[in-house]
Amino acid sequence: MKITISDTHKNAIFGELAIANQTFNAIYKGDREDRQPIHTVYGGANLFKYNSVKKLGNTALKSLLDYAPNFIEFAVAFQLRGYEALPRDKKGQEKLLKELEKLSDSERKKLPANFSYTIYKKVIAKLQSEAIEDFRIDFEDGFGNRSDKEEDETAVNAAQNVAKGMSENSLSPFIGIRIKPFTEELKERGLRTLDIFLTTLLTETKGKLPNNFVVMLPKVTILEQIIALVSFFEIIERNFELQPRSLKMEFMVETTQSIIDENGINPLRKFITASKGRCIATHFGTYDYTASCSITASYQEMDHPVCDFAHHMTKVALAHTGVWLSDGATNTMPIGPHRGDLTIKQEEENKAVVHRAWLKGYKHIRHSLWNGYYQGWDLNPAQLPMRYAAVYAFFLESYDDAVIRLKTFVEKAARATLIGDVFDDAATGQGLLNYFLKALNSGAITEEEVLVTGLTLDEIRTRSFAKILKGRRENL
Repeated sequence: MKITISDTHKNAIFGELAIANQTFNAIYKGDREDRQPIHTVYGGANLFKYNSVKKLGNTALKSLLDYAPNFIEFAVAFQLRGYEALPRDKKGQEKLLKELEKLSDSERKKLPANFSYTIYKKVIAKLQSEAIEDFRIDFEDGFGNRSDKEEDETAVNAAQNVAKGMSENSLSPFIGIRIKPFTEELKERGLRTLDIFLTTLLTETKGKLPNNFVVMLPKVTILEQIIALVSFFEIIERNFELQPRSLKMEFMVETTQSIIDENGINPLRKFITASKGRCIATHFGTYDYTASCSITASYQEMDHPVCDFAHHMTKVALAHTGVWLSDGATNTMPIGPHRGDLTIKQEEENKAVVHRAWLKGYKHIRHSLWNGYYQGWDLNPAQLPMRYAAVYAFFLESYDDAVIRLKTFVEKAARATLIGDVFDDAATGQGLLNYFLKALNSGAITEEEVLVTGLTLDEIRTRSFAKILKGRRENL
């Protein structure tokens, strides 16, 4: 067979292409393999204590059991699949609950009520074992306007409590601090708070940071703000003899300028590059962003179209870079208006208020998940039941169908490999694999529930359907 291009010409052309391909692959290296928290709880720095996570978890569990004492009321509150068929009267609920408790797991799985029953049990278990995955000690909006003296003292106190939490193993798996923005008006205050906090913490711990510690920089508009924070990190690392790049950061996408800059381009990739490998996530600021888009207060919601636009722009700009994306928060709190000794009517009014707020937040979280945002904010422990209800329901609704589809794809790929054919639908297989990876990360399913697809744990860990196909071809 004759060819026109010589090896010399080919090598010259491919030499430059190889450099370009390698540069591209270094930027778009794919999703990170480590665990991403499914939420971040923001709490005022003045309220933070070494045991805050445990207390907030207990509060969240109490809220769930107070306002959804059984899986039926839970299903009705969140309008979970099949909730319409569940009994609403007390006797009917008691009868169904007794029947379900008598059944084995395999028998229960055959019943429509098992969907809500399973999610309810999972949410309770999560609130008991690890209610908060990520916590941000907040010196910005959650802290409010306070004197410099009070903020200095709070920074010291918060750092000392983090140090104590490290020694007593009472912190959340992920933790960080949100400082004030590096705008011209607030840069001094933001830096001073961070300096006091880190200096106190590293002195107390003899140079150790908590696991998965991160610094949140809000209201980023220009890359020089990120460069300034990185420069400060470098000084702290040298002074405390930390490993280079020990200090990680994330930033808030909450201004229109962080979506389209003065040159008419999206600056987010430049922001990431300016962090010198330190930026691990971006978080969306729902209410600052909608305000910057001139949305009136009544319509500043997470599912507003202007938020969707920002989400899509952020996702396109940062997809496959390994930077985590987090949505914002629902600011309607599921807290009843009545306190103290309540009448039956007041108890019912409290439940109605909580259920409405839960359902609103549940729908917002589902909207985020639908948009491919697998992390979001919670502002109050009473919101945690809706967080886990939404995440678990989102994934479990699709589980049976996804198992069948991925199993079929794996079998088809194996047959194609055996006959030397090309399996050209790997993108759909990757989409199904993404489902299992995200569902597994969230705790909605277990590793055993992934293995029924016909994949091995080693194949799942590759996180790539294309690599799975390649591996199966090589093992023939």
